[in-house]
Amino acid sequence: MSEGELQHLAFDGVIEYVTALDTLCGLAQQTLFIFENDFDGLGFNSEARYATLRNFLLSGQNVRLHLLAHDTQPLVRFCPRIMMLLRQFDHKMHIYQTPVNLRHVSAPFAVADTHHFVRRFHFDDTRGIFAQNDPEGAIVLKSRFEEMWASSHASVSATTLGL
Repeated sequence: MSEGELQHLAFDGVIEYVTALDTLCGLAQQTLFIFENDFDGLGFNSEARYATLRNFLLSGQNVRLHLLAHDTQPLVRFCPRIMMLLRQFDHKMHIYQTPVNLRHVSAPFAVADTHHFVRRFHFDDTRGIFAQNDPEGAIVLKSRFEEMWASSHASVSATTLGL
């Protein structure tokens, strides 16, 4: 594939999905939007993903990472590396949880820089598409993400407060 050429790659399997997410995270230069059910078992606590996301967050003042989930507790409980990133980059990274009225949305997706995206057809389906250099498709998904984000709320804090 030459640089800038539209490419859609179909995948079928969790390992291929995790690999596509890793690649997508590496392609992000300004923004990265990721929507998942709960982020459990998708490589968000791996050293490689941590390093990629950390490098992304260090790459510039205006970079942004937005994670949106129906249930954020698996991130808090099982992804200490994501929590470390949130503590270090709370001005560039946010984790929101969808409200009850959006729980019917069941197709996870991620968008990098309105150029690249990964999407699955359903949380319970391992099939999906990894698209590179597809601004038309990426913009549609980014718009969907922003609509969901606007109705959602912050659910994970960079600090732990307790009484």
